[in-house]
Amino acid sequence: MTNLITAQISTPKVGYISVLYLAAVSSLLAQVCSAVKREDFRTCEQSAFCNRHRVFAETMLKKTQALDKGSTIPQTASPYSVLENSVSLDGHTLVASVQHSEEKIPLKFELSFMESGVVRFRAQEEEPLTPRFDDTQKLVLREEGTALPYASPGSIELVTEVIDKVTTHTVSYLKGNSTFSVRMAESPWSLDYLVDNKPTIRLNTKGLFRFEYLRQKPASDEADTASGEWEEKFKTWTDSKPNGPESFGMDISFSGFEHVYGIPEHSSPLSLKDTRGGDKNAYDQPYRLYNLDVFEYELDNPMALYGSIPFMVAHNAESTVGVFWMNAAETWIDVTREKSNTLGSLFSRGSTKQMPAVNTHWVSESGVLDVFLLPGPNTADVYRQYAELVEPTPLPRAFSLGYHQCRWNYIDQEDVLSVSSKLEEHEIPYDVIWLDIEHTDGKRYFTWDSAKFPDPTAMQNELARAGHKLVNVVDPHIKRDSAYRVWKEASDNGYFVKTRDGSEDFQGWCWPGDSNWVDYFNPDACKWISEQFHIDHYNQSTENLFVWNDMNEPSVFNGPEITMDKDARHHGGWEHRDVHNIFGMLYHKATADGLRTRESPSKRPFVLSRAYFAGSQRYGAIWTGDNTAEWSHLQASIPMVLSNNVAGLHFIGADVGGFFGNPDQKLLTRWYQLGIWYPFFRAHAHIDTKRREPWLLGEPYLSHIRDAIRERYRLLPYWYTLFREASITGMPIVRPMWIEFPLETKLFAEQDAFMVGSAIMVVPATDSNTNQVIDVAFPSQENWYDIKTHASYIGPAKRQFSVDLSTTLVFARGGSVIATRERHRSSSDLMKRDPFTVYVYVGRNGTAGGRLYVDDGDTYDYEQGAFIERELSFSEAKLTSRASTQTKDTPAYQEYLKKMATVRVERLVVVGLRNPLTKATVAENGVTREIELSYRGAANDAECVVRDPAVHIGEDWEITLS
Repeated sequence: MTNLITAQISTPKVGYISVLYLAAVSSLLAQVCSAVKREDFRTCEQSAFCNRHRVFAETMLKKTQALDKGSTIPQTASPYSVLENSVSLDGHTLVASVQHSEEKIPLKFELSFMESGVVRFRAQEEEPLTPRFDDTQKLVLREEGTALPYASPGSIELVTEVIDKVTTHTVSYLKGNSTFSVRMAESPWSLDYLVDNKPTIRLNTKGLFRFEYLRQKPASDEADTASGEWEEKFKTWTDSKPNGPESFGMDISFSGFEHVYGIPEHSSPLSLKDTRGGDKNAYDQPYRLYNLDVFEYELDNPMALYGSIPFMVAHNAESTVGVFWMNAAETWIDVTREKSNTLGSLFSRGSTKQMPAVNTHWVSESGVLDVFLLPGPNTADVYRQYAELVEPTPLPRAFSLGYHQCRWNYIDQEDVLSVSSKLEEHEIPYDVIWLDIEHTDGKRYFTWDSAKFPDPTAMQNELARAGHKLVNVVDPHIKRDSAYRVWKEASDNGYFVKTRDGSEDFQGWCWPGDSNWVDYFNPDACKWISEQFHIDHYNQSTENLFVWNDMNEPSVFNGPEITMDKDARHHGGWEHRDVHNIFGMLYHKATADGLRTRESPSKRPFVLSRAYFAGSQRYGAIWTGDNTAEWSHLQASIPMVLSNNVAGLHFIGADVGGFFGNPDQKLLTRWYQLGIWYPFFRAHAHIDTKRREPWLLGEPYLSHIRDAIRERYRLLPYWYTLFREASITGMPIVRPMWIEFPLETKLFAEQDAFMVGSAIMVVPATDSNTNQVIDVAFPSQENWYDIKTHASYIGPAKRQFSVDLSTTLVFARGGSVIATRERHRSSSDLMKRDPFTVYVYVGRNGTAGGRLYVDDGDTYDYEQGAFIERELSFSEAKLTSRASTQTKDTPAYQEYLKKMATVRVERLVVVGLRNPLTKATVAENGVTREIELSYRGAANDAECVVRDPAVHIGEDWEITLS
């Protein structure tokens, strides 16, 4: 295929798609639909800088082991030491010069301390030969890094002392009930973060820190080309590497921990596996972070996929900590475990206490070493600290939490409206229909195929009558065609990424054939591409059209590893290698900015992206990419979605049904039953698959799928409230069990069950045997209630459940209050004035609590206080509603209250009260009235129902049961 593509690119005809090109694409599709071609993607051994660091690590670990023999103090053979008298405390930053014993190139180390306890560590040459790319911080951090909450100078103190002949420098400060200390040893250099005097995060204690300083290229006959330092080949491609070797690596150990999580995106277990060592289950490659278009990816594999978030979380029964390695270049991470790790006298004055540890080795190709240490000490603290750095997930458009119906491709305008009509006919709610690349005029984005879509505006307006939206794909590659306005404007203004010498536009192949890529590092280009999404630029678009960014890793069919050459040039002269992992996020941002500014006043955008990085959560949703219609991919979607949530990317889902292949009715049903519990809920399918809209499956599958989708819509108030919580606290929306039950060690690697928020536990059926027995472990000393039958179970305990295709195992946690909307509507937009039902799931101590958040779901008026947020608490058989502390009495709030004045609670259901009840007393606005209630008492599913208490969601009220 490579030769075919190369031949086509050499043709001078702009915009011409030859039969040869079509044959090449057909060949590509045939290959990728069978299995991923692993030979198209590098291993660590084939990535020169990764291989150099891994070989270095092997050498250093052997040296360290030799030093450790007979010593009670951990030793390291690291050649890096702090230069004498170079350590100083400048405000909130500790500065030191560090040097290799032989290379003699001083490195500037900076340790900056934040109020929350977060410590930022940066390293680069004191006088680099050429500047290193250091704008990742401006693109990722809150307000470009200008608003980080650094500690006040007077709140920290530097203490220098000698411990066992090692000079150390320690900075300590109090935060809440915890004492945070950072201790740096001079020779060899190492760093320890201590929480309450216990080392938790340790840097270079294995001696793997290595920094390849920038240097002049030696004479051609002296340059070591075999090592890949100055030129690197992969298959038929050559990377010119004009700056030579510039990578760096460092070991980061988590002392006292056995489990680490995060660093998506990989199709691997939730608790990250070892990548070296003798464990038969270990991988033989490091986890790789390098955004790539990997068709039909393999499971249980550390290969790079579509997105990269270099954020890792470690958890044990005592604490939770995190590390954010902020670098946008290709990165590899080795993970190993020690069952016993000696701390030594730097911490315990001669003690040789043994404890477990997870050792990680991080290696990046270029840029600046910039890493944040998040001390916790609990899970909520870690996510609050991370949100302080990169901002939390903002409130999405409310419709985007509904059901999305997609395939490659709905054929034409008639097909789109027919699918919409059929969904309504079968009483299946949905919010969005999607169009893939075939809707365009010859893969020219921002256009329509007029033969297939003669009146797109009328189509969008027809969908909007019932509250439905349309999403179009707009990929980042721009078809080379001088008659195509978008390409010509970008070309004329110099907005495209350049070749390695900067003399020409970078050119490659994607769906349209010959293509160019907009350079999002050029502010003018970003502004221009954002404007293309405005209604006056995007022909026949309306305010009900939203956008899908696919192929934005970027995918380049004829490029190395199906992506852009590393030595391509961006605005400012930066190489693509410096910015690769952030490229897709910048397109995501530009698209979101365009949708946000296309109307006045602005409305929240909705943009789905395939590629992502830390910070992408600010711009929209992502999905797990091109999965397959197999039971194994259904199972693998759980740890993939959870790992992204652990890493702060909350708005994520997996394509329901699987993108490749044809699921049978049972698999497709189970996928819907699981997919409704992911934050982003979309069904999608490949162009070569059979149509699989729910009504085509027949009964009983249609009914099972309809029931699942309706359950999603019933719980939309709960989902929206969870997004509100995430927007403030940074907490994951779907959560591994250990986040809610941090002391239960048996749950630390659990990925067969998960929590949606704090109130709902999902135990999905993911086996092809649809009449199976599933073990459910109910954690904690708490009641659990089947969310449908209200049967109760008491934890901690393990129970077995026999399930068939009509059965889903979903349980409400005792002590929770959940608000729902029960009336069937064809879209979420039509539910906005519907009344609420409130479910109280009584805890073992007789109490329960929850929250309800409501706003208009579209605008930014909530930032001015236009929302209703209620704290719902149940105690002594009384449910109370009070405004949250976030509620402020602003003009916008009062105006919104008026709009929602008629929205009420139409039903109250209290589950788990054992005493028979006969009446409810309702008190609101000084008026008290009594209402009869129905009570059904049983051994394990007692329930009372108050019909139409008619209390208003914006008011304070109480309902007392007696």
